[in-house]
Amino acid sequence: MPGSRGGPGARDGRWARPDGPPPLLVACALGIERFALRGGDRSGASAPVVTLRTGMGPQAATAAVRHALRDGSATARAPVVATGFCAGLVPGMRPGDVVVAEAVRGHLPGAPDVLCSDNGPLLRALKERGLTVHTGLLRGSDHVVRGAERAGLRAAGAVAVDMESAATLAAATRGGGRPVAAVRVIVDAPEHELVRIGTLRGGMSAFRVLRSILPVFFEWHRSLLLPRR
Repeated sequence: MPGSRGGPGARDGRWARPDGPPPLLVACALGIERFALRGGDRSGASAPVVTLRTGMGPQAATAAVRHALRDGSATARAPVVATGFCAGLVPGMRPGDVVVAEAVRGHLPGAPDVLCSDNGPLLRALKERGLTVHTGLLRGSDHVVRGAERAGLRAAGAVAVDMESAATLAAATRGGGRPVAAVRVIVDAPEHELVRIGTLRGGMSAFRVLRSILPVFFEWHRSLLLPRR
């Protein structure tokens, strides 16, 4: 299987019952991201949670998510959250800020936007934790974006960029209306690029925030199970 599961591991499949609430699939690319998520507080989960490490890049993310959501798998019905680190594009952003995508767009020319599900519960829960939250378009890339290319993405309306979220959500919504969200933690920004002094501090800030926001995903997941008025 592309990637691997974190958290409860093999128990996930046993817990997911066809007649019970669907599990939550949390997808990230890097081992350090999965490590942060596995260290988060899971006590508030109302259903099984599967942490999927997809590997880096849009192709790896597409393959891993399609496999995880295949018919007959424990996570076939799961809502999907794409998470991990990202690069902020807006002046004034800082490492540790959070980006909640309203939509994601892939890196290929003409790629359609994937709209995210109701972000209200995510925004409320993040702000209640005192975090700085940005919303808007999250762009995908197949490489690390720097300098003038970042400025171009910002001019085209994006607030942040990463390599996997767009591919993850495109794969998750293929052929159906599955609830999806993308929540990324800024690890570098226009005034705080990774190549500059202070990178370590920024990375530590982003790691701590990513570890702390796992319960926010549980709140979003629970909101999906509530009856709609």
